[in-house]
Amino acid sequence: MILFGLSLAAQHPVSNSVEAQREAMRRLSFLTGHWSGPVSILRGTGEALHLTQTENVEYKLDGLVLLIEGKSTNADGKVLFSALATIAYDDSSHTYRFRAYNDGHYVDTELSALSNGFTWRFMTGPAHIANIMRLTDKGEWGEVTDVTVGSNPPHRSMEMLLQHGP
Repeated sequence: MILFGLSLAAQHPVSNSVEAQREAMRRLSFLTGHWSGPVSILRGTGEALHLTQTENVEYKLDGLVLLIEGKSTNADGKVLFSALATIAYDDSSHTYRFRAYNDGHYVDTELSALSNGFTWRFMTGPAHIANIMRLTDKGEWGEVTDVTVGSNPPHRSMEMLLQHGP
């Protein structure tokens, strides 16, 4: 009975076309696989934290959802940051939805697909956070996060450059 109820709940909102969703999700196929490389996180003090970032990206639910698991580790291998995210396409609104979880919090926002990457943005308190990911000419995952507070100019809080692995 519980599975039946979950099945009914999972049907809302009503999908216009599962194939349209799969086709839209194929635009993000360049993300799949294992990625790793350096990440620099700029703290409020101006001090940079240099870590190793991994991103594992795979399709779930027969291509309808991308699951992304990211971890940042220090030189000793200790995990200092971990997050789990999903990307899905809402064919009724023609938008990608991005939901990310970290440290008991989550962000649910729109993701914009680019020809060679994506962007996603959200507000937290007075801060506007903007993430931009683009594949480099070498096929690397380059991503930056810019933070804008009030009318101040944006400042870069994160930069990473990941290589696609086996």
